[in-house]
Amino acid sequence: MNLPEISITDFDYVLPEERIAKYPLEQRDHSKLLINNKGKLTQDHFYNLPSYLPSDSIMFFNNTKVVPARLIFRKPTGAFIEIFCLEPVDPAEYNISFAQTKSCVWKCIIGNAKRWKSGLIPIYIADDDPTENPHNELKNEIKQLNFRAELVSKFDNTFYVRFHWDMDLPFSQVLETVGRIPIPPYLNRETEAIDYDRYQTTYAERRGSVAAPTAGLHFTPKVLEELKKKGIDEEKLCLHVGAGTFLPVKNKFIAQHIMHSEPFSVTLEVLERIYNKPEHTKIISVGTTSTRSLESLYYLGIQCIKESVEKWEPQCVSQWAPYQGDDTYSTKEAIGALISYMKFHNLQSYMFRTQIIIVPSYKYRIVDILITNFHQPQSTLLLLVSAFLGKDNRWENMYQYALDNDFRFLSYGDSCLLIP
Repeated sequence: MNLPEISITDFDYVLPEERIAKYPLEQRDHSKLLINNKGKLTQDHFYNLPSYLPSDSIMFFNNTKVVPARLIFRKPTGAFIEIFCLEPVDPAEYNISFAQTKSCVWKCIIGNAKRWKSGLIPIYIADDDPTENPHNELKNEIKQLNFRAELVSKFDNTFYVRFHWDMDLPFSQVLETVGRIPIPPYLNRETEAIDYDRYQTTYAERRGSVAAPTAGLHFTPKVLEELKKKGIDEEKLCLHVGAGTFLPVKNKFIAQHIMHSEPFSVTLEVLERIYNKPEHTKIISVGTTSTRSLESLYYLGIQCIKESVEKWEPQCVSQWAPYQGDDTYSTKEAIGALISYMKFHNLQSYMFRTQIIIVPSYKYRIVDILITNFHQPQSTLLLLVSAFLGKDNRWENMYQYALDNDFRFLSYGDSCLLIP
């Protein structure tokens, strides 16, 4: 396997603090739009996006929904413990876990973990809470819940936590009552009322993310309607964004970086849509999460071809699968294998996992056009953008243009349209 010899310092740039958008604009679709069309850079507003896209295209959205995954607890000693829910463990399926009453287990990150060795701790919501608490008006309901957390086990830097509560409510409603929307740490502020609406896409449907697919935050019903009028079809898949999306690359060389894995689901209908699309039809991906999901399908298809639809047990797409030189199959062959697998097992949808990392030298198999935001320096998302643009259309030019023209950066920032 030939791992890419890439130094993460080659993907650095100076991002002034004042250029990070701390809050969303009043109107979603009034963000600025940078258009990178084969290296030519221009700008407009997001509400004019449809005019820059080819008709008879298919646009893919990630319809995951951010859950209020931050929970603040207080031990009887007075120590505050923050629990950040990552993904369900028992039961492991998201919808089943969210439907649980009385108890469930989640994989979590724990802040101030050294102060919590064992035992049950109750949730604590009060005026002297060290964070801005949006739930002060729910104190009575929270008291009735008697919500507690129990430390089950530890795995490296994560923990298994069992939650208990007394009222006959599903866990999803419990989180809505006591949890907080986990806005990105680089905003350097606490969750506020505006985040419960605006750190969520207008088309969010399936609960499970702890971070928003931020490229989708700009879309409004009006923009979606204009896309439809243009003849651009809409398809949805779902990747639940994990906390790993905020993890910095700490190694000098990207080959030493361990990418996080995330679950994503796709329907048989979507697979058939990709398989049967005319050659001239472009696939437009909204965001890096949709891109990672779509591109992972190719490597899942290769797995299936090698094992056969009868025997294959889907494995997580490994981080370096695209760089093993095992890509002799066509995209149509790979997608066709997944369709055969779904039909053989009578499945209408399936949840896979992917750890794929997309860096320069990666060959895109499915995505033709990308809509995304502006990403952090030295991030894997910036590597993905660089790989998409190609060596003759350098990301540095685009980012310098954005800095020179007062674009807003990161999750609540402006958007860019990439046509390689």
